[in-house]
Amino acid sequence: MPRQDRRSLIADAAIGLAAAGGNHAVTHHGVDRELGLPKGSSSYYFRTREALVGAAAARLVERSREEFARVSTGVDGVLDVITDYLADLVGNRRREVLARQALLLDPTVSGPTRQLLVGCLFSADAARDLMAGRGSPDPDGDSRRLLAVLEGIAFAGVHGSVDATADTRELVARAFPALR
Repeated sequence: MPRQDRRSLIADAAIGLAAAGGNHAVTHHGVDRELGLPKGSSSYYFRTREALVGAAAARLVERSREEFARVSTGVDGVLDVITDYLADLVGNRRREVLARQALLLDPTVSGPTRQLLVGCLFSADAARDLMAGRGSPDPDGDSRRLLAVLEGIAFAGVHGSVDATADTRELVARAFPALR
């Protein structure tokens, strides 16, 4: 198996472990066991736990970019794109959202890895560009508020307290009339 394939498999296994067992489940030994690899295999590719979590975070960014491109292809309205993306997040990608939430709670994750995790589901730059393109007088502030609303919907959606498909359009449209 090529190294890059193994790296992706290891990152995906770390995501699965975080989603199922929280941030403390993400260990080299746990990944090796999950993938049926000889002991020490994942640490060959990612020497430290920080590197292992960083690989998982980078994989979450990669998956989010791929899925956003897939979900938004052929969709015209901004609210439709946002609604479809959030429905995909809390439905098809629930495991990734749970993993990201678990890893963000880990106080040992810092620096670049934490920044990857913070921005892995939603792009601050894209949100700012969207708000500026819609004529916002405060694109920086409006994009921060939009991301806070989307983060809240994603959190509530994976934990069952909001229907991301039914409620997203109304919540975002009311909070940000310029996106209608």
